[in-house]
Amino acid sequence: MELKILNIGILTWLTFLPVLGMIIVLLLPKEQKSAIRWTSLGITLLQVVFASILFTKFDRTLAGVNNADTMQFKEVFNWINVHSTGWFGSIKIDYFLGIDGISMPMVFLTALISCVAVISSWSIEKSLKGYFALLLLLDTGMMGVFVALDFFLFYIFWEIMLLPMYFLIGVWGGPRREYAAIKFFLYTLLGSVLLLLAMLALYFSVTIIDPASGEKIHTFNMLAMMNPANYDAGSILSGIHTTWRYLAYVAIFIGFAIKVPIFPFHTWLPDAHVEAPTAISVILAGVLLKMGTYGLLRIGFPIFPDAAMHYLYPLAFLGFINIIYGAFCALAQKDFKKLIAYSSVSHMGIVILGIAAMNTQGMLGGMLQMFNHGTITAMLFLIVGVIYDRAHTRGVDEFGGLMNKMPKYSGIMIVAFFAAIGLPGLSGFISEAFSFLGAFQTFRWLTIASAFGIVLTAGYMLWTLQRVFLGTLPERWNDLTDINTREMIMLIPLGIIVLVLGLYPNLMLDVMNTSANTLVDFVRANAGVAVGN
Repeated sequence: MELKILNIGILTWLTFLPVLGMIIVLLLPKEQKSAIRWTSLGITLLQVVFASILFTKFDRTLAGVNNADTMQFKEVFNWINVHSTGWFGSIKIDYFLGIDGISMPMVFLTALISCVAVISSWSIEKSLKGYFALLLLLDTGMMGVFVALDFFLFYIFWEIMLLPMYFLIGVWGGPRREYAAIKFFLYTLLGSVLLLLAMLALYFSVTIIDPASGEKIHTFNMLAMMNPANYDAGSILSGIHTTWRYLAYVAIFIGFAIKVPIFPFHTWLPDAHVEAPTAISVILAGVLLKMGTYGLLRIGFPIFPDAAMHYLYPLAFLGFINIIYGAFCALAQKDFKKLIAYSSVSHMGIVILGIAAMNTQGMLGGMLQMFNHGTITAMLFLIVGVIYDRAHTRGVDEFGGLMNKMPKYSGIMIVAFFAAIGLPGLSGFISEAFSFLGAFQTFRWLTIASAFGIVLTAGYMLWTLQRVFLGTLPERWNDLTDINTREMIMLIPLGIIVLVLGLYPNLMLDVMNTSANTLVDFVRANAGVAVGN
């Protein structure tokens, strides 16, 4: 299936439209702040329109995952081609984009969250031109990760998002912004190095026949890497259940685990969230954390099915730790923003537990939780940003009685809080239910223990609601104003999605279902196949 606009593929538009916006922003005089803001908003709104078109045109019946024929909206052409007669061989790197039921929800989520982040950034005054240029570049990096099907291209997009995020935290963040930015950069860079090593090992182990020349060449094509027949006999990753394959999987896993983040690689997250501007916290929790679990689904599981099945129980155990540890840490926080940051650690543990179940229910639950957590946690961080803009404090014990003073704000907050708790009728419930349902079939006692996290989540969310919104309003907050039109515009669409997917989850499950089934069947079927035969 192809969809082109001005003879350019829609995935290319989605990915590089923010770069076009960045160039326009950089060409505008820095004094024209209004033009810079509206240009950035117009570009991200157009991206949402393109993502919506993609969503409506998406064929829910195609399986995808490991088959190029079932990848949708494909764009393929030779990007880098170096011929060599030496031992290194020729290098052929394709510009290969495509989506399936795993990536489609993430593409829509990235476009939506990027647009919301621009609206949330309206109050930024410091170096406005540089801020929005970096924000748009970050948008391209994130979108590229979710549409790239060539590992080399995937890695480039993975690295592109690192630089703007470093500066967006380090320049526009809070008092400890330099520390938080450097910590984020070093953690992510460590993961990137491990990804690079695994990528090179895969490249030198996988060969395909070039249809143009008939020559046998190495490839970065992810789909080719999923085919056991493409591994050279005697190559470093050719043997099934071998130490080298397990090491490569662990390297890839750590690279993605840092981004999720999975305990014990989580310590960068609270610092980054607390110091980052509100819009960057929204992007961090709404999209960047999902890049880690997406990487496992797109690369880790289907390329290393033997290692993935071997390490399922440790993966599920790490999910359990994330759920319980993150919830206990959130329960102890007095900083509103840090509380939401640790809640993200806990809720991403549900994603890990669901996908580790390696059955359709758990996989669907984990994939849907990725999308639902993106919208819910974006609302939560925006809610923190709204009150911080007015009171210039995030201490949960410093408020009380805000529900009487800010009723509209409180109403939106209640939707986000109860969605995070997993109240039936809101989107968080169905994804958590599917995750636990699938996990219970595979890890019964671990799932029972993990379910205690639901009680802890209700505890810290309701306790926060009580301290901030109920009771008597301190006199110093008598001049606080309710939520304004701009803030309503950025919160209400997210609230609508939370409500709609809570009442009719099939809207998103239909997109994911076929790919989830295919991924589970593929991993289970190939976990014991002799690679290289």
